[in-house]
Amino acid sequence: MTDILAIPVKLADGRNTTLAEYRGKVMLVVNVASKCGLTTQYEGLEKLYEQKRDRGFVIAAFPANDFMGQEPGSDTEIVEFCQLTYDVKFPIFSKISVKGDAKHPLYKALTADPVPTTGDGPMKARLRGRGMDIKDGEIVWNFEKFLIGRDGRIKARFAPDVTADDNRLLEALDREPSER
Repeated sequence: MTDILAIPVKLADGRNTTLAEYRGKVMLVVNVASKCGLTTQYEGLEKLYEQKRDRGFVIAAFPANDFMGQEPGSDTEIVEFCQLTYDVKFPIFSKISVKGDAKHPLYKALTADPVPTTGDGPMKARLRGRGMDIKDGEIVWNFEKFLIGRDGRIKARFAPDVTADDNRLLEALDREPSER
C-alpha cells in the first residue's frame, strides 16, 4: 500500500511538498475545476473548512483539466479565481491530471484503494447516459472527494455531487477522532 502522505505534490505557488505536511489532520482531497457546473461547491467547501479547521481539518484542492476542459487556467489564474470568487483559504495545489495515462501518482494511489464511493450512482448514470465511458474505480468527474483520516489512510470516497453539507460526508468527518 502506498503512503499517500509521502507522494510528492506541488502547491499552486510552486512550492514542492507532500501531504505529510498535514499529517495528523483529517483531510478532504478534492479534484476541482473553475468552469464546471459543480464549481459552486467551492462555497460549501470553504464554509466547511472554516467551521472545522481549528479542530485539525484541511481541504486539499487539486485542479484538474480532465473533464471537458473545465479547468483551463494557469495555477495563478485558478488561485485568483478561487480567492476572488469564493474567498477560498484552504490549500490549492498545482494543476494535475486525475485520470488516464497522465494520472498523477496521488490519484493513482487514491483510486487503487477499493473504498466504495458514497453517493455513487445518479451522476455516474447521467454521464453514462451522455455516452461517457466511466470505468469502475476511476474518477468520475470534477469535485470527487476522498476523506483521509489522521492516520493517513482513506476513510471514505464521495461522488462529485455529494456536497460539503451532505450528512453522509459530515457523519464520516465526525467519525474521525479529535485532534490530540
